[in-house]
Amino acid sequence: MNLSLHHLVREPKIKLEKNPLLLLLHGYGSNEEDLFSFASELPDEYYVISARAPYDLMYGSYAWYAINFDADENKFSDVAQAQQSRDLIATFIDELVANYAIDATNVTLVGFSQGCILSYAIALSYPEKIQRVVAMSGYLNIEMAKLGYEKNNFTTLKIFSSHGSVDQVVPVEWARKAAPALKELGIDVVYKEYPIGHGISPQNFYDFKNWLK
Repeated sequence: MNLSLHHLVREPKIKLEKNPLLLLLHGYGSNEEDLFSFASELPDEYYVISARAPYDLMYGSYAWYAINFDADENKFSDVAQAQQSRDLIATFIDELVANYAIDATNVTLVGFSQGCILSYAIALSYPEKIQRVVAMSGYLNIEMAKLGYEKNNFTTLKIFSSHGSVDQVVPVEWARKAAPALKELGIDVVYKEYPIGHGISPQNFYDFKNWLK
């Protein structure tokens, strides 16, 4: 199967006519095996598919978009690349629905760090494709969403957002801004913090699994 993105698949253990999808989007410098390592712990009725980002950094590490540094050591994101990846993932979801027995009305994005930032952008841009987002250790960057996204219908979109309170990669202050902004759009958001750095704690994992149910 030659789809837009290289990916790993865990078939649902409970086969339905159409199964829900959990699409895992890894962070900057990682790969599709990272989040897939906990695929066996995820609910049995889901297809769990982990996608590899398109930009190759070095052996075994990939990015959804470049992160550049200016002379003052400020990090900034390549928004044009992020928008390309946003649309690439949207197309990839359509391909998955066409090629696997996936319920197009039951798609959840699970994004970590850069994958989280993109998950927000995809859900705001294409809420008709995405029902739920698990947004971990990232932040909302509105520039990455499609123009006019605020006119979209978000009534069926639900978001579980979480962050480590001592994250040294993405400041927790950035993460905290997402929930109020999303609620203003009428989106159902749960926000949780954990006393960890840039990672996923067992409690965070447990909470998002419960939220899925």
